Amino acid sequence: MDRKKVTVIVFTWNEIDGMRVIMPQMKKEWFDELIIVDGGSTDGTLEYARENGWNIFVQKERGAGAAFWEAVERSTGDIIIPFSPDGNSVPEKIPELVKKLNEGYDLVVASRYAKGAKSDDDDAVTAFGNWMFTSLIKLLYGGKVTDVLVMYRAYRRGLLAELGGRTKEVSWGSQLLIRALKAGKRIAEIPGDEPARIGGVRKMDPLRNGLAELKMILKERFCP
Repeated sequence: MDRKKVTVIVFTWNEIDGMRVIMPQMKKEWFDELIIVDGGSTDGTLEYARENGWNIFVQKERGAGAAFWEAVERSTGDIIIPFSPDGNSVPEKIPELVKKLNEGYDLVVASRYAKGAKSDDDDAVTAFGNWMFTSLIKLLYGGKVTDVLVMYRAYRRGLLAELGGRTKEVSWGSQLLIRALKAGKRIAEIPGDEPARIGGVRKMDPLRNGLAELKMILKERFCP
């Protein structure tokens, strides 16, 4: 069987502190292509990436979903892995995600709530939100996924083209997961810890993001 090419997509927006700690931990043998998509950093993130020779570009349209799809369009990998350099994503999970996907799955989730994993970044509000949205998606669409909001996943490239959607909103990950569940795709999980954020400012607003997630979940159910 031919070896699958792996693309890691790194999302940045004023993440210089996390970048300096996390990026040196990224071993080149774990991936074939590294693409950094930036939301308009002003803290030196862009300069740091360019100094290290990494492939970085500033997204054209606003929105987390727009950043993901613009990076996908630039990528060439057979396996696509979104990655957060703020400390929340553990680099060592990259080969584990790839290995699991290569067992025949279409999508593999690095779950913070799978047995053996934990989140050090959760607070009471985000923990409840994750539980609520995971329960709602299970109720409406089935499946056994324990963490529907985590970005850290491995996708088979062909799956992305097949599922479509391509929302520009922050709920892009939920849209892809829901569509994969509806299509009966093979989905697996591995336990993946979420360490605390390293520096910078948290971009996620619980109320705004929560409303976006709820809207997407209901839209995919009642207005597909």
